[in-house]
Amino acid sequence: MKALRNIIRNRFFATLQRAAATDDGRQAAALALRGLLRSTPRDFDPALLGETAYSGLGAAVNDQKTNDRSDIVLISARFRSGSTLAWNLFRNVPGMTSYYEPLNERRWFDPQTRGDRVDSTHRKVDDYWREFEGLEFLGEIFSDEWSERGFYMPEDAWQPDLRAYLDALIENAVGRPVLQFNRVDFRLPWLRRNYPNAKLIHIFRHPRDQWCSTIGRPERFPKDGRMADFAAVDGFYLHRWARDLKCHFPFLDEQAVEHPYQLHYYLWKLSYVYGRECCDLSLSFEELTTQPERSLFQIFQLCEIGEQHIEPLLPLITPPPFDKWKAYADESWFQAHESHCETVLAEFFGSSNAEPAGRKSGQRRQQPSAIGCREEVAS
Repeated sequence: MKALRNIIRNRFFATLQRAAATDDGRQAAALALRGLLRSTPRDFDPALLGETAYSGLGAAVNDQKTNDRSDIVLISARFRSGSTLAWNLFRNVPGMTSYYEPLNERRWFDPQTRGDRVDSTHRKVDDYWREFEGLEFLGEIFSDEWSERGFYMPEDAWQPDLRAYLDALIENAVGRPVLQFNRVDFRLPWLRRNYPNAKLIHIFRHPRDQWCSTIGRPERFPKDGRMADFAAVDGFYLHRWARDLKCHFPFLDEQAVEHPYQLHYYLWKLSYVYGRECCDLSLSFEELTTQPERSLFQIFQLCEIGEQHIEPLLPLITPPPFDKWKAYADESWFQAHESHCETVLAEFFGSSNAEPAGRKSGQRRQQPSAIGCREEVAS
């Protein structure tokens, strides 16, 4: 009977483990534990851990000063929002080591996995991996999970491997380290806490043009397309992000949306909000490409980079065609989906999108910094 019980037990837990790795299993676990768990218990003052109850006991050692550095630049943006342009601008500033998308599944540090393909829409970019040369040891730390799940990380999330990976990039940079990300929108609170002196820059783009850029030609996925058919053209992980994040934001359940543009808009708006909240500067792609001198001045003032580097970078900036969304659907179509999403977001977060009393229309709250923390530059 004992042997039989062990067989049944092992099979049960093996089945349970497989189920927990599925989307449905994770959703069930999230529903069962919602409101019951916090990332890190905060039942006491962490300063108490530093008390010495007895002499001679070992003490915590903090010989890693990476998090104290003030020369780090972190760039966050959604896909197809101008993040490659921002990365390439820093790449061409002397004294900078600009890392392209460190969490990308192509593993830029590994010649066997990165390949040699470069997106033709990334103007004036010949490769993404030059800065990663000689860093093959990062393969011992890197995890594919960082680009597949766990996209939401509160400030007290426990991710020592990710911290070690980013620290290694920072410490191996020649000159000032710049890290450009497309996968940290909802990890920004964690980055802000772990690198409190870094300069965080948020790039955003008009959601309609960004949508059209992600699908390419309008005929690839028409405005009356079904959610069930979107996977064939989902080149920028919309399904993956929604399925992972719906455990935290249940309105991202693809079964509850009328069109994938709604999923896109939800993620766009949440990304925008997280960027505005956590970053030192929020800058629109439209402003960066149509008023490059002004934009670069603001970025470089924040990062304490000399103005003499602005003019040599201007040839790298070419404004793309704007308002391509008009060839996809009329304004009323977009507005209907956007209004639905805004209503759901307001209800979920218990807020109102109406302008607060005493604040003029278009005015944003700011926090002092080198050029004004949370300063929005919108075209």
